[in-house]
Amino acid sequence: MTLDYVLQDQPELAPGLPFSIDRVRSPQYGRYLDDLEPGLVFRHPRGVTVDAGMARAFNATFLEANPLYLNREFAQAHGFDDTPLSPQLVFNVVLSLGVQNDSEKAIANLGYYQARFLRPAYPGDTLRALTRVVDRKDRGEGKPGIVHVHTVGVNQHDQVVLQYERKIMVGRRGDRPPTAPPPSERPGFPWAEQPRLALPLADGPFPGTLTGPSTYLEDFAVGDLIVHGNGRTVTDEHMAWSYGVANTHPLHSDRLYSTGLSGAMSGEPIVYGGLVFAWLQGLASRDVSENALWELGFTEGYHTQPTFSGDTLGALSRVLAVEPGPDGVDAGVLTLQLIGVKNVTAAAALDEYGEDLFVKETAKRGLGKDKIAAKVFEVERRLLVKRRV
Repeated sequence: MTLDYVLQDQPELAPGLPFSIDRVRSPQYGRYLDDLEPGLVFRHPRGVTVDAGMARAFNATFLEANPLYLNREFAQAHGFDDTPLSPQLVFNVVLSLGVQNDSEKAIANLGYYQARFLRPAYPGDTLRALTRVVDRKDRGEGKPGIVHVHTVGVNQHDQVVLQYERKIMVGRRGDRPPTAPPPSERPGFPWAEQPRLALPLADGPFPGTLTGPSTYLEDFAVGDLIVHGNGRTVTDEHMAWSYGVANTHPLHSDRLYSTGLSGAMSGEPIVYGGLVFAWLQGLASRDVSENALWELGFTEGYHTQPTFSGDTLGALSRVLAVEPGPDGVDAGVLTLQLIGVKNVTAAAALDEYGEDLFVKETAKRGLGKDKIAAKVFEVERRLLVKRRV
């Protein structure tokens, strides 16, 4: 149908309407520990249609070097319908869509676990997200609790493109009213305990002239340390990108909010961690993932220190495993540990901290080691990487 409606002149109404302070409403978003009950499923609002312009801008901003996400002819030669969206873009949108329900009242994001990119998304696809509360750990009166959630991202065909686990530190609601009622429905939740990758691939041989010569599977051996040469200085651009991927947490974009906090989190707006991850992965991409056929996933991802506008990020990778790939494809599985540092070059960080850079920060106390203030991120990631044929 087409609405045919005559728009009348609009009179000024405000001067004649009585003012009443009793009618004030202050909407709040996010949920407290009390409201995140195990078993609840949240169908997150909005959804984002990712067009080719957004995909191109994300790839440029976050330093993506794999032509699979940049070059349509290259992607189609590998069997894809179009240039797939960067998995980092998919991850950032899916996580951000869940912030309003999952973590807008959170004190800290504690980690990412078992992320799996199950099929490609393409420009023009609409991404939506659902979260199920798996567990809630109450740490005692006056202390924030820890909530364990599963999140899935789906496309417009309800096909799962991404699933991952996340742990969040959340405070109690106490005497404050709930920010929102619990969901009135119990939607289906398409989580797979044994997720399977659905990846369209050509038989090969694959184009070999548009990538560097030293990023094939044979070029990596367990124990290799790759120091990524370039850094990336973050500016206030991070605020626009936080909202660009639909992250609504005011900690990333509201200086009055962030400076009004107490304790270690008080100060300038913090760069949303998913963007930090994307910049670090981009810094590494020319050296480790130019010849990747797919980002299989990641786990044990932790933001160990906050990043702020003006900080310069650097990255290092360590090869953890080189394994055979699926039958029928000239590729293998490369597992990497990605480490992010700030305000020091990756080479200088390796010189100063050595092996300690690659020790999980949460394990440092038990080992009698000091945490590294310059280290901002750690994660283990798996790639499907082409062989040299």
